[in-house]
Amino acid sequence: MKYRELGRTKLKVSEIALGCEGFQDKSQSETNALLSYAIENGVNFMDMYSPNPTLHLHIAEAIRNHPDFLIQAHLCTIWRNGQYQVTRNLKEVIKGFEDYFTHFGVSYFPIGMIHYVDNLPLWEKIKKEGILAYAKECKKKGKIGHIGISSHNPEVALAASECEDIDVIMFSVNPCYDLMPATENVDDLFDLSKYQNGFLNLDPKREAVYEECARRGVGIDVMKAYGGGELLRASGPAGVALTPTECIAYALDRPAVAAIMVGAHSLEEIKDALAYEKASEQERDYARALKSFPRISWKGKCMYCGHCAPCPKGISVADVTKFLNLAKAEGETRETVQSHYDALPHHAGECIQCGACNSRCPFAVDAMKNMLEAKEIFGK
Repeated sequence: MKYRELGRTKLKVSEIALGCEGFQDKSQSETNALLSYAIENGVNFMDMYSPNPTLHLHIAEAIRNHPDFLIQAHLCTIWRNGQYQVTRNLKEVIKGFEDYFTHFGVSYFPIGMIHYVDNLPLWEKIKKEGILAYAKECKKKGKIGHIGISSHNPEVALAASECEDIDVIMFSVNPCYDLMPATENVDDLFDLSKYQNGFLNLDPKREAVYEECARRGVGIDVMKAYGGGELLRASGPAGVALTPTECIAYALDRPAVAAIMVGAHSLEEIKDALAYEKASEQERDYARALKSFPRISWKGKCMYCGHCAPCPKGISVADVTKFLNLAKAEGETRETVQSHYDALPHHAGECIQCGACNSRCPFAVDAMKNMLEAKEIFGK
């Protein structure tokens, strides 16, 4: 298992992590078996959006002997009449979050995630009407380490990334959702007809989320990497069936992404996700799948897939391009981006303009031009 820093939190999280939805109907023994297998294989991170008290008790028991296992708890979810509900009523938010501590028998969670913020007016309400203030109070008191929000809307995610109080964003990331513009209706992301209206390309606002988070040190953990399972079926929006490994590889290649919260309902589904860690380059090669998508064009967009390698001078063309795009999006070269570029073993200035990278790119990116721009911007 590989571990990544979750942005400026400095938390070391397993790049394959778990969502909680698949555990909802499991017994204690089933929960123990699934989590034991995941933990034995290096998983140390789990999202817990559900306020289900039985689920909490089962998970708490299963990780009792693993104090370093990280739980991402959610504010604004409550359990009422045997059902999960979202609330923005501050009293209910406080009571619901306190229930998390009671159920898990802990006094601290590393992340407190403000749940399901999918439009800008709601984000403003959360900032102005006490919910963000309550999260900050929890952090000040040492009850949570970092504040995050979950959102499917790139406009909200961008706004949150600019808020100094937000360290983590849980965002929906996959190669089909990345085509969809900002919307207040999350169901639009699942509407197959949205993908039938002529050629689509990467939505610039979603691309900007990754770049802005990377620049500001805001960590991203990923939900909906499989699109609720739709991307794993040929009948889904892609028009071709992707594999779990391809979906995970795509999401992990986006700037600022640290972990994929895999929705797993069975041991086989956990194994399918963990298979990514031992997968070959060919098995991780989502670029071939993206190129075959009907009605969708990725021309001219670097997907950081690495097909440009190998470079005869040893340059990691994909990494150089990633840092170049971060600098260009900002309009200036921040020290953090410069330092990451400087740490590369080989730099754009070593490029001999042989054209090997251009000839290999599935998306017709002019990598040679990017190397010239990177040399000019980064100075070497």
